Amino acid sequence: MSQDPFRVKRKLESAKGALYYWSLAELQHQGHAIEKLPFSIRILLENALRNFDDFAITKENLDTLLNWTPKPSDKDIPFKPARVLMQDFTGVPAVVDIASLRAEAVRKGKDPSQINPLIPVDLVVDHSVQVDFFGTNYAYKKNVDVEYERNGERYEFLKWAQKSFDNFSVVPPGMGICHQVNLEYLAQGVIARDGEVFPDTLVGTDSHTPMVNGIGVVGWGVGGIEAEAAILGQPIYFIMPEVVGLKLSGKLPLGTTATDMVLTITKLLRDHGVVGKFVEVFGPGLDSLSVPDRATISNMSPEFGCTVTYFPIDERTLDYMEKTNRSSDQIDLVEVYTKENLLWRNNEEAITYSSVVELDLSTVEPTVSGPKRPQDKILLRNFKAKFGEELEKVHGRAYIPIDQRDESRWYAEGGGGQPMGSGEGTGSKDIEIETNIKNGLKTVVVKHQNEKFALHDGSVVIAAITSCTNTSNPSVMVGAGLMAKKARERGLDVKPWVKTSLAPGSKVVTDYLQNAGLLDDLEALRFHVVGYGCTSCIGNSGPLPRHIAQAVEENDLVVASVLSGNRNFEARVHPQVKMNYLMSPMLVVAYALAGRVDLDLQKEPIGYDPNLEPVYLNDIWPSQEEIMEVISSVLSPADFEKNYGQIFAGNEQWQALTAPTDQVYRWSEESTYIKEAPFFKGIAEEVTDPKDIADARVLLMLGDSITTDHISPAGSFRAESAAGRYLTERGVPADQFNSYGSRRGNDEVMVRGTFANVRIKNKLAQQEGGFTVHLPSGKEMSVYDASMAYQNDQTPLLVLAGKEYGSGSSRDWAAKGTNLLGIKAVLAESYERIHRSNLVGMGVLPLQYADGQTADSLGLTGKELFSVEGISGGLTPLKILQVSATREDGTTQSFEAIARLDSEIEIAYYTHGGILHYVLRQFLAR
Repeated sequence: MSQDPFRVKRKLESAKGALYYWSLAELQHQGHAIEKLPFSIRILLENALRNFDDFAITKENLDTLLNWTPKPSDKDIPFKPARVLMQDFTGVPAVVDIASLRAEAVRKGKDPSQINPLIPVDLVVDHSVQVDFFGTNYAYKKNVDVEYERNGERYEFLKWAQKSFDNFSVVPPGMGICHQVNLEYLAQGVIARDGEVFPDTLVGTDSHTPMVNGIGVVGWGVGGIEAEAAILGQPIYFIMPEVVGLKLSGKLPLGTTATDMVLTITKLLRDHGVVGKFVEVFGPGLDSLSVPDRATISNMSPEFGCTVTYFPIDERTLDYMEKTNRSSDQIDLVEVYTKENLLWRNNEEAITYSSVVELDLSTVEPTVSGPKRPQDKILLRNFKAKFGEELEKVHGRAYIPIDQRDESRWYAEGGGGQPMGSGEGTGSKDIEIETNIKNGLKTVVVKHQNEKFALHDGSVVIAAITSCTNTSNPSVMVGAGLMAKKARERGLDVKPWVKTSLAPGSKVVTDYLQNAGLLDDLEALRFHVVGYGCTSCIGNSGPLPRHIAQAVEENDLVVASVLSGNRNFEARVHPQVKMNYLMSPMLVVAYALAGRVDLDLQKEPIGYDPNLEPVYLNDIWPSQEEIMEVISSVLSPADFEKNYGQIFAGNEQWQALTAPTDQVYRWSEESTYIKEAPFFKGIAEEVTDPKDIADARVLLMLGDSITTDHISPAGSFRAESAAGRYLTERGVPADQFNSYGSRRGNDEVMVRGTFANVRIKNKLAQQEGGFTVHLPSGKEMSVYDASMAYQNDQTPLLVLAGKEYGSGSSRDWAAKGTNLLGIKAVLAESYERIHRSNLVGMGVLPLQYADGQTADSLGLTGKELFSVEGISGGLTPLKILQVSATREDGTTQSFEAIARLDSEIEIAYYTHGGILHYVLRQFLAR
């Protein structure tokens, strides 16, 4: 039961009646400088005050928060979110874990119903829809049908959980992307519960959870492991953050979009360095930004590297709540509470930040990012040149701009007619290759049915309007629709080799596009709705058409995707697409019309009309006035009432699913989707102290910017992969493999998929993509096979890595798979916040080189035998450990490394073998 050490509990009169709250204003009256604290820190302080019990949350925690300074202490602070948000890829394994805890509790003679969510959990099924069908009016229905065929067992499992667990709701497939549903419906700004009122806060099992910061809600992405602990009543502990102030001034100039703004900010904050920090936005520029604009920025927090990008509640927030059909009583409560409790946006000049970064919005230019990192900003005017540089530097191709080739007119007119030159065919009935003798550049001429066109390096094969980042923002979605309308009026069409898709973040988007008559225009360019969920961003782009895939595969073409998403890491969007560019939905339409990325859209024609007259980007780019006129005429609260009124009901397919009602899930040995987690079976009720690591081998030696996509891919996999062989042996045909993401409830698949990304580069192996060398035999084999060989010999394993290890999505299996491969520690130059925490949560020790040291500076090859001493002698936060590496010639290199166990509670988690082991032992001890 919470206590009130500062005696600040007060009563608030509101439209929802009298409610108790913990008064920050009273702390201010007591002499504490609350108004100097950033708003996000004030919310953390309120959270600790309200949940104070002098055990999990102590007086020292409160003092640490009260005394926040721009250079805060390295003490850890607790956070108990008001709720948890999940998507199905991370939600299914989380539910598997909780169901597995119940199973072990029963084996230990305990009541399984006592293991239950203690705070509300909303799971939105949004990651399983795949773009198998596109470009037709039946695409959506067929994709949904296939989704249920592939995932029926997973969905039945989720329906079981919804019935079996308290405080657990499921938003069925086809309703939207979890972050957009959260922004438009779930987020309340302020929560009234059990006679109390407090700020709406959450954690989510997707790294883009901070999108909700745009509506004034503190929330961030955590791994499924941390989320499960929060669900079971554990505070989340983290080191007191610095808060970087992002000061915005000016207004966006004509011809730019919120997407251009956020890609500019991504580069700006990455360069400043905000990893592990909070960002809080202030300044006069906020007044011109709507909540969707703000949410577009907050959504990209993991791309910046920060924990949150927080926008305080103000008049814009209330306007958005009204437009999205929040009740008048709720809006009144938000306003009254935040103004009374020093959480309303005002008096910004009094706040002290750790540092300040400034951006004049009037300087923003049209921007894209890529080809493989969101922070790789490219001004649109430089895109053509940058593409050429990347092609030559990374892929070793001589880049010759199309406008310098003899066949330029042929390309400009859409690739129609007979190609120039002569050459020899490949022997395929669908594909003929002809080589331009003059410059030696290979052009693949595809003949398919009655079509004949050319593919080359830089051809766009995927154009996807997708992702919560942009589909939540009506200005860029209406803008894309108006561009499609104007393109049709000029007689332009999308090139035949482009796979197009429209995956809105909620059904509200479809409604307002339809009401404006713009959905017809998008569909005329084959941007049909393919589903409501996270598609291309999560790797669910679906297969390329067979003739396109064959042309790319057989001829090693460096083709491109353009998407309005937030992630473009290697092999994420599609394994055959090597260059992936993030951009606004409007530019996605433009490049789909052009069919290639190697042109200057600001100078060269986007295409030619039927009379061969050039059409330029400016000819079809809508004005801001046109966009706002459409939005004001078609978007209303009624759209939100209609689409969210029955959000939990689901369609007929969901309602027809059957699910057991037992408190303990009945695991099936035959299932290839859902298996009991192996981590808790037979757990000892008493914990033993951790031991030093002796004579460990390196399983992988990796470079910088290894993402959780590299460690635990989410997309498709092949029959010859370790995961593919496992399923094939169990009678699953390759066309029913689904994806790694959909198989996250099966540890056997996921451990085989760990470090199996087709683009991962292990310095120990010659082959790219999930291979290593087993030592000392010297045999090259898959990472999984080598791991099994090492584990049979009881050889502990390490991973060596560079900077930003584990950046990207908050993927729990990146840590779980690491554990199951027998990896005892990771030694890296630096870590992304969530993945480091997840490693600790799975009992894997994150080690960090001392400042300035690297594997290269220490002369490490990865072929040494490693020992780590100082673990068994008692761990303390950030303890310095001794590492020795014995080379093949018998000589030894010794050095120090930091144990990135950042707090006492993380030491406890590591000692127990993981956070859920800790929770389970607490439960068993009752």
